[in-house]
Amino acid sequence: MNDAQTVARILLKEKAVFLRPNDLFTWTSGIKSPVYCDNRLLISTVESRETIVKAFCKKLENLNLQFIAGTATAGIPWAAWIAYEMKLPMIYVRSSSKDHGRQNAVEGFAPAGSRCVLIEDLISTGKSSIAAAQKLQEADLKVLKVMSIFTYGFAQVDKIFSDAEMSFESLSNFDILARVAYDDKVLDSKTLDQVIEWRKGVVFP
Repeated sequence: MNDAQTVARILLKEKAVFLRPNDLFTWTSGIKSPVYCDNRLLISTVESRETIVKAFCKKLENLNLQFIAGTATAGIPWAAWIAYEMKLPMIYVRSSSKDHGRQNAVEGFAPAGSRCVLIEDLISTGKSSIAAAQKLQEADLKVLKVMSIFTYGFAQVDKIFSDAEMSFESLSNFDILARVAYDDKVLDSKTLDQVIEWRKGVVFP
């Protein structure tokens, strides 16, 4: 079992990703979905989160990073754990600048030109991830890539990141998770095909 399958199995076990193909969730965007993701649950599970942090570190160890950045708020604990394991300093990006004091969008200190990676818990449409990465770039930091625990793998996301000239990677994705769910008898073959087709057909504004 590779790391992507291991992470997918953790997400299912901890109910951080919940499949409900016969009773669809409605996302805030209005999209009807057979899956709901709440990776915040993972911060309360010591063994599972340690496995995920190790998977992140394995992906990042050869990038010659100088900083680990996290998105507020979901990316902050993961960025902190990764920074600790890799013995690197950490910063985080606010969803919006403070309206008082120095009005920082990026908290912590990183010298101009520092090489960093941005940690998210989830890449959905990719828009908020890119917005956060651009704030790092505006602070004169070099964002090598955006990394997340999980992504749905929507086709539009590839284009959105490409248009922003940004690289991204996730530890696991929806198709892998769906196949793990099938292997573990959570989904039957017909439902597996249905949820994969759902993922392929999603279009968002």
